Amino acid sequence: MKVSVTPLALLKPLRTPRSAAGRRYLSAETQQSPPTTLPDTSSPISQLHSLLQTTDPNDWPSNPNLPTLLSYLSPASLLNLTRQLPNYKNAMCFFNHLTTISVQSESLSFAFQAVLEHAMRENPKFPSKLNELFQLSREQNVPLSINAASLLIKCFGNARMLDELVMVFDSMDPGSKNTSLFNLVIDGYFKCGRVDEALKLLEGMLEQGSGIPPNANTLDIVFSSILGGKGSGKIVIDEEICQLVSSFGEHGIFPHAFWLTQIITKLCQNGKCDKAWDVLHKVINMGCDVGTVSCNALLTGLGKEQDYVKMNLFMKEMQEKGIIPNVVTIAIMIHHLCKFRRVDDALELFEKMRDGELGIEPDLVTFNTLINGLCKVGRQEEGLKLMERMMLEGKCPPDTITYNSLIDGFCKAGELERGRELFEQMYEAGVEPNVRTISTLLDGMCKNGRVSGAMEFFRHMEEKGLKGNPITYTILIVAFCSANNINKAMKLFDEMQGNGCSPDAVAYYGLISGLSQAGRMDDAWSIVSKMKASGFCLDIVSYNVLLSGFCRKKKMDKVCEIIKDMEQARLKPDRVTYNTLISYFCAVGNFDHAGRLMKKMIKDGLTPNVFTYGALIQGYCLNDNLGKAMRIFRDMSSSLKVPPNTVVYNMLINAQCKSDDVEVALSLMDDMKGKGLKPNTTTYNAIFKGLWHRNWFEKALELMDQMTELSCKPDYVTMEILTEWLSAVGETKKLQSFVKGYKLRNNTQFPSGTTCNLFSPQVRLLDNRWETRKN
Repeated sequence: MKVSVTPLALLKPLRTPRSAAGRRYLSAETQQSPPTTLPDTSSPISQLHSLLQTTDPNDWPSNPNLPTLLSYLSPASLLNLTRQLPNYKNAMCFFNHLTTISVQSESLSFAFQAVLEHAMRENPKFPSKLNELFQLSREQNVPLSINAASLLIKCFGNARMLDELVMVFDSMDPGSKNTSLFNLVIDGYFKCGRVDEALKLLEGMLEQGSGIPPNANTLDIVFSSILGGKGSGKIVIDEEICQLVSSFGEHGIFPHAFWLTQIITKLCQNGKCDKAWDVLHKVINMGCDVGTVSCNALLTGLGKEQDYVKMNLFMKEMQEKGIIPNVVTIAIMIHHLCKFRRVDDALELFEKMRDGELGIEPDLVTFNTLINGLCKVGRQEEGLKLMERMMLEGKCPPDTITYNSLIDGFCKAGELERGRELFEQMYEAGVEPNVRTISTLLDGMCKNGRVSGAMEFFRHMEEKGLKGNPITYTILIVAFCSANNINKAMKLFDEMQGNGCSPDAVAYYGLISGLSQAGRMDDAWSIVSKMKASGFCLDIVSYNVLLSGFCRKKKMDKVCEIIKDMEQARLKPDRVTYNTLISYFCAVGNFDHAGRLMKKMIKDGLTPNVFTYGALIQGYCLNDNLGKAMRIFRDMSSSLKVPPNTVVYNMLINAQCKSDDVEVALSLMDDMKGKGLKPNTTTYNAIFKGLWHRNWFEKALELMDQMTELSCKPDYVTMEILTEWLSAVGETKKLQSFVKGYKLRNNTQFPSGTTCNLFSPQVRLLDNRWETRKN
């Protein structure tokens, strides 16, 4: 039989008179059990104990002395006697015997409690046995003692037998229900995932004058269930947690340091520092003895929100309330000040520690936090001086973290030699470098173009026993991809796997990007297969790189496959995805499909940007439809409100010059200057070609002067055009003057030699390193 009783209904009888039926089904035993010792051996109790131990239970009904001896026992003594029987079987036989003779109801209740205890001891993992006994007590109208009910409710709660738990609780007389029993029921509700019922029952307890006031155990049960992840069911929202803290506080019960810290941390992590502030201040004002750990949790949350006004205010309040800050408190303040580049404030606080104003001496964590903060803002020299102070004083000698912060700071500043010096100093000081030390130096070398040196250093460290991890290998793989040495990157990738070092997602992303940039799309797709087999998923950036690569190869079957793969991964295309596809279809002259893609892009909530319109303009220019390209250009800055950039202007200027409309090209150049856009080398090269075709020599000289004034660097294309043109018209001196003037203004070094050598093509290696995403 299933019983459904709401928690409020369970509380309601507490305010009603006790019924006769209720009196019949309960005993008045309190939570404390009587002593288990028996009287001396000469007493009737002692004789009864001896009789039960030496007589066969089948002979008990016929023994004439048993009723007489039983008449001497109080209910409490009967409980102790039943407890001392050798096993559950004997206890059950004795209880059954008691039901056949004239024994008062309270005595039966106590004896039944002892039977339950025997059953629980012998079969702790079989709550069904206890349920059978409970049903037996109901059939025989044997009332449950408060301890028996507690035992059953606790057992049924642990076994998630909610209906049985409620049935036991409902069978109890309302007047006998106490706080401990309610706690067990609330705990059972939580364990069964019935959070709403637990909170409703708790709500009744928290009402002033309910008769069942909560205690510290109630609070622990509630917060361990809500914050500790016990059981399942409804998630209790932050506002409800705040209200619970307040309601318990009205009864003079407060969360201990652990739970209070958990609550403050949870609120701050959810972006509710204001609520965390209110909760902590409320419990302080109610008289709760708040510890430093809870205060540190609030300071951490305020620091993440950069609310330094409240951080400073709360520090003062802590001192006023007698809550003594510890070294962690100061470290939190310094960490967040450094994190948000308020390093001078962090230094001021640190000096107060050193001067003894705060009564706290800085520890190693404090030193490391400040040194790291200084290095992050490019003040690594000050960080180095701070480390020297650490070494001089000797209280907090530098550790690996100290050196790593400084090495990272100097490497990021491009001072690789200083970083290497610190690395050598680590060895001399007996401080062991770790993989992060190696990764920091490798990253610095690679970002400063010393990829070969980084590889040599990596091999040297391997010889010393410091093996690479996914981060170190990824740094090298990405660096070699950026240097267009894909073969070396692939070898490192294979070596990484061969050494039992599983590639992480960043390594896969870097290799896929490098192979795609190099046009090795089949290899890139092979890496994608390996990545998926390892359990990693492509992100939108990698999908876009692959799409771009396959579009350049004009492999539309693969493009379609990638789009389908994105859909299966439930990854929505972003603006880059659409721009890549629109650019491809515009380049091949399929403007209808490009238009449909743009409509879908807008439908997906992505506004076309300058790159989208630039792709259309470039497509129309390539397909000799300058009229359409110019219309889009005019619409961009007027109705579309998308201002064209230098790239768009250059497309149109180049196309106009190719069509011999140099006047239009020059007007476009003037227009871009009027809008604050600076013409670049590509702009001038296109104009020079157009002017050369028209033989507008004077205008070319004017533009050469402009380039010099604007410090616009000529490239090998510029030099090819001007060399051939000006040499043909006998104006080599003008060209030499242009080069000389540029050298004087920009300190540009051209190769020395003859005029022919001077203007030979100079190929510049462009750094198109993509930015690596680190874990």
